[in-house]
Amino acid sequence: MDTGVYNQALVMQTASTNIGERMGRSQELSDSKRGPMIGGHLGNKSICDISWLLNIPRSTVGGIITKWKQLGTTATQPPSGRPRHMTGRGQRMLKRTVRRSHQLSAESIAKDLQTWCDLQMSPTTVRRELHGMGFHGRAAASKPSITKCNAKRRMPWCKARRYGTL
Repeated sequence: MDTGVYNQALVMQTASTNIGERMGRSQELSDSKRGPMIGGHLGNKSICDISWLLNIPRSTVGGIITKWKQLGTTATQPPSGRPRHMTGRGQRMLKRTVRRSHQLSAESIAKDLQTWCDLQMSPTTVRRELHGMGFHGRAAASKPSITKCNAKRRMPWCKARRYGTL
């Protein structure tokens, strides 16, 4: 194999590996990396300089400095909103239960989940979760029974329109 082609392939492989390492969501920065960013900012270093010195993206450095200015801390804040009641395992169990039997009531499903997954859940929560998964409870439309008298009147009307409109 030609060494030039080999070197080119090696460079391409290294470049793709580096791109793969940078893409996606990375791990949270530790306090030991956040401190020097704030120290550099207080030492009148630019964001670009801090980014280059610490080998961290500019957007990350800027975000941490902004957070420090607004909140006075660089610690990770707790997430907003209420935590979800149902776990991924519970959702899979709920979906499996509904697919097995479509006619179960929300009350019986809630009791089953309490038995199997040890989840205390109200029927309203079960309905909300099912709605989010794309399952919608629908009652069949009520169809009045056709009486013999009405059937006699309907038959000529239907035969007249069998092949289209009059």
